[in-house]
Amino acid sequence: MPGDAAAREAEGDPGRDPDDRAGPGPEPSDAASDDGAELAADARGGRRGRRLKREVKQRSFWKELPILIGIAIVLALVIKTFLMQAFSIPSNSMQNTLQEGDRVLVDKLTPWFGSEPERGEVVVFHDPGGWLGEAPEGGGGLGGAVQSALSFIGLMPSAEDQDLIKRVIAVGGDTVACEEGGEVQVNGEPLDESEYLFPGNTPCGDRPFGPIEIPEGRLWVMGDHRQDSLDSRYHQNLEGGGTVSEDDVVGRAIVIAWPIDRWGTLPVPDSYGSVGAAAMAATPAALGVAGAVPLVLMRRRRLLRKAAEAAPVAGEPAPWAAGRAPEAGPEARPEMGETPQR
Repeated sequence: MPGDAAAREAEGDPGRDPDDRAGPGPEPSDAASDDGAELAADARGGRRGRRLKREVKQRSFWKELPILIGIAIVLALVIKTFLMQAFSIPSNSMQNTLQEGDRVLVDKLTPWFGSEPERGEVVVFHDPGGWLGEAPEGGGGLGGAVQSALSFIGLMPSAEDQDLIKRVIAVGGDTVACEEGGEVQVNGEPLDESEYLFPGNTPCGDRPFGPIEIPEGRLWVMGDHRQDSLDSRYHQNLEGGGTVSEDDVVGRAIVIAWPIDRWGTLPVPDSYGSVGAAAMAATPAALGVAGAVPLVLMRRRRLLRKAAEAAPVAGEPAPWAAGRAPEAGPEARPEMGETPQR
């Protein structure tokens, strides 16, 4: 009957599976598809982020490169001007100490602090005038421009540089001489030059000279290869009498930097240690004595004052007479820098 059918539909058919009942079923879930989309988006975002980082790094490098080059040039100029400069040896006049083609590093810092050239040092100096003749013209074209740029920052020697390198034999106030067949004498003291003189050379070569008094502020210089060096001996007819002004000195050569197998320092030979040693040692000794005398007097006065303050007053027993040590007041404590007596 229709009423029974309606009732069965309302109450449900006990013999029918509930899942087979009519009516809208549950909507399909999109959770899996949403998770996949998010992962894909994250992957795309990660790749895009890494690509952007690489692009930013590349842009930053190219933006910073000119700054880095500028800083490097400034540092090179500072080093060349105030600290150290490389020079190339153009001849054999300093053999065997230096060979043609060697690169030496020249100390330009110490002269800024008042250091003056000393006997025995190997120094680079500007042409005093007439020693090298006319300056050569710099090379043209691209090669000349590159050399000029590199020499400007100290990485290459300039084609127009008029510089020489020799050993200082005598300084201002010295008397230098060399008799034929004899040794070079400075202030009457013969120099033992066997340590650096080119084998087979004589100290004077074929140019004996002197005695010559070196003016203050000037130097007498000679090459270690005496028979192949146009040094002070050959320019006595020029202004300065063959001497070089200390103002023309670029600096002292301290290291052979190139080639690597010839790397080494350029110390002052031991033979120069005795030349003028008495005169040079007198000044520091005198200054030391002059400074020590007032210090000794001040210390003695301070000790006498402490002794007077520690003495007992007349009529009163000394504190240590009763078996107790005197109190250590401020006066009895050792002052800063003093070592307590034991």
